[in-house]
Amino acid sequence: MKDSKWWSVGGSLMLGLCVAYLDRTTLSVGLQSVAQDMGFSGPRFAVTASLALTIFLVGYALSNVLGGILTRKFDPKPVVIWTFALWSAATVFVGFTSSLAVLLACRLILGVAEGVYWPQQSRFAKAWFAPSERTKANAIIQYYGQYLALAFGFIVLTPIYHAFGWRSMFFLMGGLGLVVIVPLYMKMLKPESEAPYRTPPSANASGRLTLEALGGPAFLLLLVSYITQGMLFWGVTLWIPLAVQSVGFTGMSQAVASSLPYVAAVLLAVPMSRLSDRTGKRVLIAALGLLIPGVLMMLLPMVHSGYGKLALITIALGYYASSYTPNIWSILQSTIEPHAIGPASGIINGIGAGGGGTLAGFLVGMLYQSTGSYMSGFMVLGALVILGGIALLAYGRIQRTRRKEDRPTLGASAREAV
Repeated sequence: MKDSKWWSVGGSLMLGLCVAYLDRTTLSVGLQSVAQDMGFSGPRFAVTASLALTIFLVGYALSNVLGGILTRKFDPKPVVIWTFALWSAATVFVGFTSSLAVLLACRLILGVAEGVYWPQQSRFAKAWFAPSERTKANAIIQYYGQYLALAFGFIVLTPIYHAFGWRSMFFLMGGLGLVVIVPLYMKMLKPESEAPYRTPPSANASGRLTLEALGGPAFLLLLVSYITQGMLFWGVTLWIPLAVQSVGFTGMSQAVASSLPYVAAVLLAVPMSRLSDRTGKRVLIAALGLLIPGVLMMLLPMVHSGYGKLALITIALGYYASSYTPNIWSILQSTIEPHAIGPASGIINGIGAGGGGTLAGFLVGMLYQSTGSYMSGFMVLGALVILGGIALLAYGRIQRTRRKEDRPTLGASAREAV
């Protein structure tokens, strides 16, 4: 297992997260047809579509914290298997229904199950990979799993949608989870008791989940930065198929345009990761990953060409994702107590991605209803993410001060993170 962990743990979880993100975005691809079939394509579209897209994130926000707690109570292997099976079954069921209420219930189940699932990935990364390997492990498990799905998902799902309809997409994605990912996890993932870097059970049992265990008040600044990045990511991702359509991209060009920001994220990941490893300036690089994209998004109303708007969105999302996402989890894992990694991951991702994403989904939808443009919402997201970059810079300053005052208590990985 030692020699093959990059494939058995890293590769399996990366593939699983690819499917998970495709499950999340399937509704965005087929939203217009779903709205017509379920009766909310008229004046109710903006409000009802926002609810249908974001109810997943409501469940996700609430259950991420529960998922973090479960990492302290149960082995992560059965947790990821059962949650994957649950949301895959719910995804398949959407394909059979014509009821808006059933759609909303299934999307809520998807969010709850994926929210419990997400923190387990940090537990696997912590248990199976040495501190010197953890940034690479996080990138493989979470970053590439997420962005490869988005880079190619729109290109794959859009032709399926146009050729076979929205129901086929839900059947396909739910079936992949049940037939491919669940058996893969059962075979390839191992119990945490076999992991070389697992936290001793006594530490999990005795460690209290306090603010100090989470890294002190600076943890709240990390949370603020993650909320704003969650707003940027989900505010764009939930609406991007319709946003690019609104500026002139249709058919296959709509699919390609929807994918471009995430293709950029994949391509920029390697050079940005090397820059982070070479300089050790993870906080600064992650903060710039919010500040620069925020400025670019605020320029959208000044650009009138559809290609120009797409270029700004592509550069902003690609740079943000490659600079912020691979670094933030290494920063988190380096500055909190080992027994609090699971709960901290759940809290940050639940409140940040779930809560921030829900707000952003409604924000973009409501601004579209009032202005007739998705770009007005994207511009507001840019302003908010700049605040997140400032919060992360403040976090780095606090950590540098703490390091000077209490250097003997910080490990090498914590010093490197700031």
